[in-house]
Amino acid sequence: MRRELDSLVTQMHSSGIRYEEAVREFKKQYLREVLIANRGNQCKAAEELGMHRNTLSRTMAELGIDLAELRAGLKRPPRSERPVYSTFRQGYR
Repeated sequence: MRRELDSLVTQMHSSGIRYEEAVREFKKQYLREVLIANRGNQCKAAEELGMHRNTLSRTMAELGIDLAELRAGLKRPPRSERPVYSTFRQGYR
């Protein structure tokens, strides 16, 4: 993981990304990852991050993280869009 981070930092520096932008993107991705791991539950995510839920909510707003959009990506697709495993289903009839 350390090598991957070093590589990412090198790429960001060589492409001219400013410090503020790099920190912003890191925070945004990190928070999104923790929120996804907690299925969009801000209370659980804030606890895991070691911050107050209001601080997490404010930081999400500052970074432009839309919780509704994040949660929509976590939902199961409607039955009409799910793959049908006909051979699997036939074995149980």
